[in-house]
Amino acid sequence: MTRADVCVVACAEAWRGDGAVLASYAGLIPKLGARLAQLTFSPDLLVTDGEATLLRDEQVEGWLPYRAVFTMVAAGRRHVMMGASQLDRWGNQNISCIGDWHRPTSQLLGVRGAPGNTVNHPTSYWVPRHSPRVFVEQVDMVSGIGHDRGAYEIRLIVTDLAVLDFATPDRSMRLRSVHPGVTVDDVVTATGFPLTIPDEVPRTREPTAEELSLLREHLDPDGLREGEVR
Repeated sequence: MTRADVCVVACAEAWRGDGAVLASYAGLIPKLGARLAQLTFSPDLLVTDGEATLLRDEQVEGWLPYRAVFTMVAAGRRHVMMGASQLDRWGNQNISCIGDWHRPTSQLLGVRGAPGNTVNHPTSYWVPRHSPRVFVEQVDMVSGIGHDRGAYEIRLIVTDLAVLDFATPDRSMRLRSVHPGVTVDDVVTATGFPLTIPDEVPRTREPTAEELSLLREHLDPDGLREGEVR
């Protein structure tokens, strides 16, 4: 078992219990997580190739042109796992620019679909490098809104160190679990604001034998996931 395996399973858990919703993702590990969830504990999950086809274990099971995705977004029948260049304690996300908006030091992707996603349906995040540069006191620009701005639901944040959620009275960020080999202090040091930390922080669930077999022999036999977590 590797840290990447744990991260894939943690991403898969984000879709547990969602039923027949569209799983969308950015990045290899969230993609593997969605496919793993579909093949194990979330068989009703809809997984797309990112263009116009719904897939089940590499077999075409339906047609979903891009224009139809917006109907699912508006109806709340989607759960997306996006990336984030910055996140704050409320789940506000920045993928647009670093620095002052009028004269940024770095231009990034732009807001893309983040506003509509965070208003209409559950959103989770995958962060392959947990650091104070990503987890900041205040994002430089709000691309996807957090709970203090009326987000529908920011469910989970999976990083290379831990899983975080918003199961607090004020819906601010909480440490949910730490990955094997990671301490609570490691996560605190890598976060640029105070987290809510329970009295006991469990370890992130490890993959089952079935899940490891699916990952290694079927979903990612070349081990590409290892390059996303170092």
